[in-house]
Amino acid sequence: MKDDYQELVDEISALLGAPATLEDRDFRLIAFGAHDSDSGFDETAMDPVRTRSILTRRSTAEVRAWFEKFGIATAEGPVHIPADPAAGVLRGRLCLPVRHRGTVHGYVWLLAGDDEPHGPVPDEAMKVCARIGARLADEARARADLGPYLRTLLTTESAERRAAALASLGTALGGGGPYALLCAAPWTELAPGVRTVPGAAALSVVPVPGPAGPRLAALIRVRTRTDLSPALAAAKNLLAGAGPVVGIGNAVSTLDELPGAWREASAAARAALARPHLGPVAEWASIGPYRLLAALPDSGPGHPVDPAVRPLLDPAHAELARTTEAYLDCAGQAGRTASVLNIHRQTLYYRLSRVEQLTGLDLHDGEDRLLLHMSLKAARL
Repeated sequence: MKDDYQELVDEISALLGAPATLEDRDFRLIAFGAHDSDSGFDETAMDPVRTRSILTRRSTAEVRAWFEKFGIATAEGPVHIPADPAAGVLRGRLCLPVRHRGTVHGYVWLLAGDDEPHGPVPDEAMKVCARIGARLADEARARADLGPYLRTLLTTESAERRAAALASLGTALGGGGPYALLCAAPWTELAPGVRTVPGAAALSVVPVPGPAGPRLAALIRVRTRTDLSPALAAAKNLLAGAGPVVGIGNAVSTLDELPGAWREASAAARAALARPHLGPVAEWASIGPYRLLAALPDSGPGHPVDPAVRPLLDPAHAELARTTEAYLDCAGQAGRTASVLNIHRQTLYYRLSRVEQLTGLDLHDGEDRLLLHMSLKAARL
């Protein structure tokens, strides 16, 4: 699909005798024409806005505001835009709106001087823009319906349904990554529109039993597997909605890796709900031991608890449980624990002795301490 756009942009470049770029209506770069020595382009005066667009695949808010003030979002024909050095626009632009059935879906840009550079734009060039607009409109419609496919891919146990959902997502998105998957929990509203969440390729509400459900799954395009800034921007957007926390899984290169990324994102959201200091945005890679604990099934009625620890989890012993968790968090250092809890050491020792009597566990035994610590942490989830 990207190669198709590249061919169309190259066709416009040839018709107008100048390298062109294609951006969607959110100013995200889709394709760009090559600058060569025969095009008359002055390599010493490379426009920084175009350079940024090519390197980062998007324009700044200031540049976008400058271009939009010339009415490109409603124009039906070419628009000439003068330079604005203050915004980094050192060269003028010829903008060809990419429209389909009355709606703008993107823009074709050509660098220019302060005067009209190409004269009348050939009808053939605008016809190519119309072909681009039809393709972008088709993709927009496909993305609007991707939520059910994403939900099926993340939740179904049927290999056949999973394969069908994966194929549909791959066709609509081109299959290319990388992607990050976000989990906003709990989510009590309808899924927002894709265009309301920056970088979103698909959104779906996923029904999940337990205190952290239902959840919103958000599939976000990222630049690289190590640069999650688009996912963080989307998480900030979702926090303004109904989700109190957002978990982010590790970025993946292919769509068939999304179920694993969803488990990570869900685990990070569960951890942030249980331990507020990890949120409101929690990356799976940064939640430490909760990566293991949050991989356990959601807690709730009937959730298995070790028999030795069960008495301590009774609400009547909440103070003893809190004391024990603080003691184990402090690596068994009595003085530090007493300071954290603001109690006397003798009070701490008395409480710990009661915990040993209640559970039958030995707080001087490493494995007993590990069992107790993990059980208390897991109970929070």
